[in-house]
Amino acid sequence: MTALSMSDETTTAAESNREQARQRTIHSCNFRYAGRLSNENARALTALHEKFALNVTNSLELYLGTSLRLKLVSLEQMASLDYRNGIASNSYLLPCALNVMESNFLMEIDIALIFPIIDLLLGGAGTASDESRELTEIDEEIMQSVTTLIVKQVESSWRTLNLSLTPGRCIKPAMIQQVFLANEKLVLLIFEMTVGGTTGPFNIVLPTSFVGFLLRHLKAAQSKKTSSLRLLKNPSLRERILDCDFTVAADITQMRALVKDLIDLKPGMILKLKAPVQRPGRLTVEDVEIFEALPVRNGKQKAAQLSLRSQEPVARKE
Repeated sequence: MTALSMSDETTTAAESNREQARQRTIHSCNFRYAGRLSNENARALTALHEKFALNVTNSLELYLGTSLRLKLVSLEQMASLDYRNGIASNSYLLPCALNVMESNFLMEIDIALIFPIIDLLLGGAGTASDESRELTEIDEEIMQSVTTLIVKQVESSWRTLNLSLTPGRCIKPAMIQQVFLANEKLVLLIFEMTVGGTTGPFNIVLPTSFVGFLLRHLKAAQSKKTSSLRLLKNPSLRERILDCDFTVAADITQMRALVKDLIDLKPGMILKLKAPVQRPGRLTVEDVEIFEALPVRNGKQKAAQLSLRSQEPVARKE
């Protein structure tokens, strides 16, 4: 009876384990979060465009002749449709063609920043406009010089790709689908721009596919740079010491003179050192005797002719 009971318990446990193995854990999937940037890629992208913001700040300050600040605030990912639904109706949208992957990127500038910039370009003080209106074709033509300068800084930031960016014409928010596909995932580089006393958002919108392409080239360039640095041979101690400075002197060492002779010295007097002219001096480096040296003349300059090398250079003790 005992053996039969143990067999029944074993069979029941095995069936329970098989039943649990057949059960599956199911989680809901949000495909909008597929292909999200890793923390490492986000940091690389942030560092790259923080430098871009600094370069644009310096360039526009010189061009506009006023204080300006561009600062990277955040980095976001979203679907093209969600981005289009969040754009203000009067935003300044400038698409630029990328000569790789048949892609485009979009520059978005808050309308509140446009009017102070236009005012500065026309010789004004950069005051903000109180009225809210759409940009005219003349306004867009005036802004071309500024946007071209910004695009040049984008090219410089992405120099590893050797891109030639081509700015297009300003578009309306409803025309975003001509730039990005409806189901395309986008990366938003969100900046904050301050022109004079006006502050507003400045965004660069990139297709996620292009961001991956950019990051791969950045990593390859960084890897190549690191490997090339590793190939550089560290200079030897002998090579490093060649650039060091030392005090070199040519003189007669261990000379003696009476104190009274030194006290009576006056300009024009001759102090007799009581040493034969034929007695060689010493060439010393940092008070270490290296060679015997005879006093000679080289043109109008004094010199020392080296003769014998010291057998064992010894530092002079004071």
